[in-house]
Amino acid sequence: MSEGTVSPLGLTAELTSTVDGAAGGHDGEFGVIGPATGRVFAMAPETTPEALDAAVAAADRTFRTEWRTDDDVRRGALGALAETLADSADDLAALLSAEQGKSLPDALDEVAVAARYAQYYAENPAEREALGPIAVITQWSFPLSIAFASIAPALRSGGTVVWKPSPHAPLSALMAGELLRLVLPPGVLNVVSGSDPLGARLVAHPLVREVGFTGSVATGKKVVAAADTKRLTLDLSGNDPVLVLDDADPGRVAGEVFAAAFRNLGQVCVGPKRVYVPASLQQAFVEALTELARTAEHAELAPVGTRQQFDRVVDLVADARAHRAVVTACGSQLDRPGYFAAPAILADVTDGVRVVDEDQFGPVLPVITYTDVDDAIKAANASPYRLGASVFGADPGRAAAVAGRLEAGAVWIGSHGTHPPEDPGRSAG
Repeated sequence: MSEGTVSPLGLTAELTSTVDGAAGGHDGEFGVIGPATGRVFAMAPETTPEALDAAVAAADRTFRTEWRTDDDVRRGALGALAETLADSADDLAALLSAEQGKSLPDALDEVAVAARYAQYYAENPAEREALGPIAVITQWSFPLSIAFASIAPALRSGGTVVWKPSPHAPLSALMAGELLRLVLPPGVLNVVSGSDPLGARLVAHPLVREVGFTGSVATGKKVVAAADTKRLTLDLSGNDPVLVLDDADPGRVAGEVFAAAFRNLGQVCVGPKRVYVPASLQQAFVEALTELARTAEHAELAPVGTRQQFDRVVDLVADARAHRAVVTACGSQLDRPGYFAAPAILADVTDGVRVVDEDQFGPVLPVITYTDVDDAIKAANASPYRLGASVFGADPGRAAAVAGRLEAGAVWIGSHGTHPPEDPGRSAG
């Protein structure tokens, strides 16, 4: 942080990148905007290209040491990593809440999830062999949990990591890097921060053997182009459908769907983004969702994570209104500083409207009515975004049969978006 800037922790110390177990070089700083205020509240270092090259070189060099061959060393380091994250949860969560916008309890939960990933891989074997240095590039919605969902198994298998967080939420990652210098061998985990050109340089670096990226489809395409022949793991936009069957309890299912859809204010890759409901249940289901949204509106709302995403949410709701959708719960900008928008439930909306066809990634949930389950399945599958899907119904066998016809990376029955740490298709957000 620049001189005189006070962090949400009451500190004036400058956060630095982590390169080969020490502070890395930087050339200038960039501002980090707090979404609760819409104003810059801290500065982050712009890592130099030379420091990035040094980070990748350190990761490559360390990969060729006992780190790769000594399983006991890696298990011990991951255990210490988990303990360090848990012990530092209050400080990390305060910084995470300030830069991302989520509530302090939700930020504490995210730090706990990150620690659990590390602890799981400290205690359980990794059944894959590392390729070499791995680039982990993460987005702003879950800055820590998404990162450690990739970092923990990479380290357990003998890999080394260069981690670049989103420039919208880099601070908790930088702090984690500083804390973990004390428990990890130099070069095992390097953390760099900066604008988009830094990420492109990392992806294209000849010593990087694999790239894990979480973010938008547009940026994902750039990653694919820059990565050349590197192995890629991409977690891009999702537009997960929920299919409610006509034997479901609309009140109970509405509660399950609402909780999953508005977790982290809807800023979740694998989350319900559109709900298909039979005509016989539509009114009861929408009424139940609307009551939940109105209750949430009067509670302590978190802001949308970035100005760009906030503007997109407002635009999608306006576009849906223009297409005669009925907004049964607010869904509008709140009259306060920052990027606050109340949860929106949209009824009488159809496929072909942007809010249904695109990933909203915000506090918006459209409800689409159907009369024939085969048509609903066809509509649910008619999307290029296929991270997840779910089915809710009273008859488990029938629900399972419908789930088998949904085309998605993961399909849940009676829930949405749950992943144990050992699941290779997991997503922490």
